[in-house]
Formats: sequence, structure tokens, C-alpha cells
Amino acid sequence: MADTNTPAADAPVKTTGRRILEGVVTRDKTLKTRRVEVERLVRHPKYGKYVKRRTVCYAHDEANDSHLGDTVEIEESRPLSKLKRWRLVRVVKRAPSRTLSNLEGAVAGADAAAVATGPGAGADSKKDDNKKDAKK
Repeated sequence: MADTNTPAADAPVKTTGRRILEGVVTRDKTLKTRRVEVERLVRHPKYGKYVKRRTVCYAHDEANDSHLGDTVEIEESRPLSKLKRWRLVRVVKRAPSRTLSNLEGAVAGADAAAVATGPGAGADSKKDDNKKDAKK
């Protein structure tokens, strides 16, 4: 007689879905690895105010498609290394400016004007030159 308690060989295996999170790339210096910060709101147990908390995830980016400041979607995966437990699914939104991509931990586009002018340019340097001339 056939045993009715054993599952059929062609039956689909039930697995839980993998978590998918959305976050911002905060470090892109390493090859094929991205540091992604995911923000969430947590209610304070005593005061009831919602407080921002962040989770840092290291994600595998096979094509090196994402860069600093990009908003990305990451999916939970098997352990890929000591820290990497996520893989990049897609880039949701590109960073507005790539001028600050060489600065680690900075949000792209925040100080683009300051970088463009550089030190010694602008009205402040003229005032400094006038002070030097007055001392002579």
C-alpha cells in the first residue's frame, strides 16, 4: 500500500519569503560589496515618540552597479562572507550628484557647491588678502 503521509516528490517545497529592504548606499569602496543603511521608525517604550533607528547591512553587488548615495533594494541571502548576508536586487534611485562619491560617509550632493568653489575662492579670500595688505 502507498503511504499517504509522505509528501509527493513533485510537490513544491514551502519556504518562507526572503526579506526585501530599501536603503541608502553609504560606502562603495570595496569591490562587489556595498554598505547599505536601512532606516526605520521605532516607538519609544516610555514616551511614545517615534525615533529613527538604522541598520547597517553589507550587500553583494555583482556588477558594481550602485554607488555612494544611491537608494537600493536588497534581499536577504545565504551568508556570503563574514559580514555579507544580503544581495543587491536593483537600484531604485540614483544619487543626484557623483561629485562627492570619493568621500566616504558623505551624502552625495550635500556640499557640492563647497567642493566646486574649493578653498581660496570666493569673497572670504579677498578679505584675507586685504588684511594681509593692511598689515604690510
